Amino acid sequence: MSSTESPESAVTPASPLRRTALDAVHRALGATMTDFAGWDMPLRYGSERDEHQAVRTRAGLFDLSHMGEITVTGPQAAALLDHALVGNIGAVRPGRARYTMICREDGGILDDLIVYRLAETEYMVVANASNAQVVLDALTERAAGFDAEVRDDRDAYALIAVQGPESPGILKSLTDADLDGLKYYAGLPGTVAGVPALIARTGYTGEDGFELFVKPEHAVELWQALTAAGEGVGLVPCGLSCRDTLRLEAGMPLYGHELTTELTPFDAGLGRVVKFDKEADFVGREALLRAAERAEQNPPRVLVGLVAQGRRVPRAGYAVVAGGEVIGEVTSGAPSPTLGKPIAMAYVDAAHAAPGTPGVGVDIRGTHEPYEVVALPFYKRQK
Repeated sequence: MSSTESPESAVTPASPLRRTALDAVHRALGATMTDFAGWDMPLRYGSERDEHQAVRTRAGLFDLSHMGEITVTGPQAAALLDHALVGNIGAVRPGRARYTMICREDGGILDDLIVYRLAETEYMVVANASNAQVVLDALTERAAGFDAEVRDDRDAYALIAVQGPESPGILKSLTDADLDGLKYYAGLPGTVAGVPALIARTGYTGEDGFELFVKPEHAVELWQALTAAGEGVGLVPCGLSCRDTLRLEAGMPLYGHELTTELTPFDAGLGRVVKFDKEADFVGREALLRAAERAEQNPPRVLVGLVAQGRRVPRAGYAVVAGGEVIGEVTSGAPSPTLGKPIAMAYVDAAHAAPGTPGVGVDIRGTHEPYEVVALPFYKRQK
């Protein structure tokens, strides 16, 4: 699930930006702040390339308190989520998490989500900051007729993530929770540096790492403890800019770029998250059945990776071309610190989607720059 989604904000220019519980910490560290989905968030603290490399080789510390937490409780909480979302949420065991999506009746993606099952009848849905109100409204509307409560818990949590190969060692020094037994896409309650937390292991960087959901009043204390614990292994604070290049290298979709209401999960190559075999009928089922059939019989544009042969950086919205014809569109692009070249994700016509397809380029201000089509992800960590 994305946590660096497109920075367009639903707030009006007159609306004050929301600040996380760590705002003073970021400013003391000299962070460059930016308006991000109505939140004042750290973009970078120094060099975004250095922050990126720290996460790839050591560890990085992120404030993700802008994410939207929504709690769903009650005897029919699972039934509600199975109706409202495309995944089989009722099959998720307590202590585990599931990546899923919430779609419109026409199959368009409203948001991609992570759902944690905290207890038998309690779930936490984590939405992207820019879509949190949309998701809350949709879940509330879809809860009609179910014995379940949908609660807005966005102000109840601060969210701190530590990501990178050194992150398990850093966290182990501060908790007696069973981190070795904590699987990918799982969460458990524990205490970190004396602070009660939900410790999750999901991540959006392509590296191992943890997310710590805590009360806002404990955020500064926890951030400082993690900073001290990571000093000897090169942990650095990281902003949203490097988070975007990290997720791009890992081939992870970003809402507003690779995912939109104009696309179904099948259009985005993520049809696997739609579970037609679950017992519950769910919003968008009929439209998604048609989308699945279309994708199988006549594939629409396919999401691919592009690696530059030159130095010019592609940006979202740039046309992908071949033989003088437009064959697709870039959704995300940036210089890749790991590959040392500009990279992009793009939707291209199926006929040009195979890795190594010759003659593909990107129109960058009128010049067709050559690009190599590659399979995603660009980067995969060695386990």
